[in-house]
Amino acid sequence: MPKILSPERVIEYSVEFKIRVIKLTFELDVKAMDIAKVLNLHPMMIYRWRQEYREGKFVEEPSRRISMTKETSTPKEDRDKDDEIKRLRKELAEAKKENDFLKKWDRYLKDQKNSDLDS
Repeated sequence: MPKILSPERVIEYSVEFKIRVIKLTFELDVKAMDIAKVLNLHPMMIYRWRQEYREGKFVEEPSRRISMTKETSTPKEDRDKDDEIKRLRKELAEAKKENDFLKKWDRYLKDQKNSDLDS
């Protein structure tokens, strides 16, 4: 829960709260501005929290709740997975191009063979 610090009325949010908000923005596929409006936060706070989360500045405390899902990964592991996915997609695109080229080459050879037989 938020903690109000005086005298400037600065609100300090717990790391757990920040991480929950960040995960909401990723899981719900909703704009950060919409979540900020619902939670009465400034959208820049969410953007900053996201950046700090990606940089690994938030250390998530182990939850006392029993989770039925598999463990979540760290931001660094997520970046590594994203990089691997990008690399694999690029390789797949190149393989598709090569495959298409070979199919076209095969068609060309068949057409040449058929034109030689017709002549």
